[in-house]
Amino acid sequence: MSTPPPAALVGGPTAVLDEATVRSFVTEQLAQVPLDGRSLCVVVPDGTRSCPLPLLLGALHAAVSGRVTQLTALVALGTHQPMSESDLARHLGYTEGALEETYPGMRVLNHEWWQEETFVSVGTIGAERLGELSEGRLVRPVDVRINRAVVEHDVTLVLGPVFPHEVVGFSGGNKYLFPGISAKDVINVSHWLGALISSVEIIGTRGITPVRALIDEAASLVPGDRYALCLVVRSGSGELHAAAFGRPEQAWAAAADVSAETHVRYLDAPVRRVLSLVPEKYEDMWTGAKGFYKVEPVVADGGQVVLYAPHITEISVMHPEIARIGYHCRDYFVKQWDRFKDTPWGDLAHSTHLRGAGTYDHEHGEQCRVTVTLATGIPEDVVRSVNLDYLDPAAVDPEAWALDPDTLVVPQAGEVLHRLRALPST
Repeated sequence: MSTPPPAALVGGPTAVLDEATVRSFVTEQLAQVPLDGRSLCVVVPDGTRSCPLPLLLGALHAAVSGRVTQLTALVALGTHQPMSESDLARHLGYTEGALEETYPGMRVLNHEWWQEETFVSVGTIGAERLGELSEGRLVRPVDVRINRAVVEHDVTLVLGPVFPHEVVGFSGGNKYLFPGISAKDVINVSHWLGALISSVEIIGTRGITPVRALIDEAASLVPGDRYALCLVVRSGSGELHAAAFGRPEQAWAAAADVSAETHVRYLDAPVRRVLSLVPEKYEDMWTGAKGFYKVEPVVADGGQVVLYAPHITEISVMHPEIARIGYHCRDYFVKQWDRFKDTPWGDLAHSTHLRGAGTYDHEHGEQCRVTVTLATGIPEDVVRSVNLDYLDPAAVDPEAWALDPDTLVVPQAGEVLHRLRALPST
């Protein structure tokens, strides 16, 4: 099998691309893809990711209009909440109820992960193979089931940003297929594998992590041609630092290299306290927890992370099981596996990701490295029932906290990873 060519790349870590450059890049790249007389499914992120989708979809639509027989934009929800028509219109850049006027001939679909008929199996990753991919952490077969819209189109194009990620290392690329539009089994296995490695170890790891290897293996079973337009977004904005186009593996790798320079902030020393200002695009704690993942590495032992999000009023709309099990470190589940093995593994993974590093044994109980405090709209009794600390958000003054030398205040928390700078070897 021949090696795919390297991805085309425009921009870089310090660049900010103008709209004309973006449109020209998209047009030039798609002109080289054999699309004439074929159907195209474009897999796009939901509203929890910063991305200038109206610009990119507009350029894509213009480049393929008249060439493809069918054009579908499929929103990769994973297991997030479905986007309403008004949300989709704002997110994709058309007037509500007037999709056809802006994108003639294009249909838009939410990934309906709650509907069994959404999926079709494209193969199986055997237990022995999963053992190899996971470096021995998991040994069981995985039925690779994906949204049938992908299988029913000739060409799949992933269009979305790349950021440091707590499960896979860096997001983007084939991750928009698995878990973006996949069935729960793949989601549960991939997320629990990441949790076994631990968020603090895998987040921001470059190259092919075990979870990325699993995702790429699953993607290789998907029929039809696959491409990706991977983006490096200026965090919290609609501006692009870079864009990479090519086969998903190559486009993702090129974008991840840029993201590693753009989306990682290095500190010289750990801090005692972090105040993460969680933006409103994260609607519950299941998504808003990214404000913890991205700062855990810089918090001193015994320190505290405060997630400030008065707009968040629920733990998880789509995953109520999390409120039942609460938030615990990885070893709490691993060392009581008979008790938790039948709980959805993705929920266990989220629990460990937000609680962070720690230990557990039957004699001493659970000992977590840092304190996690919610200053949200979630009632105090609910917060404490899930093993987290509570703080009235009205008591938080971000500007005053920023004056404290022992506190790091992080605006637009959830996308930029904070890490400690490696000390020079002696």
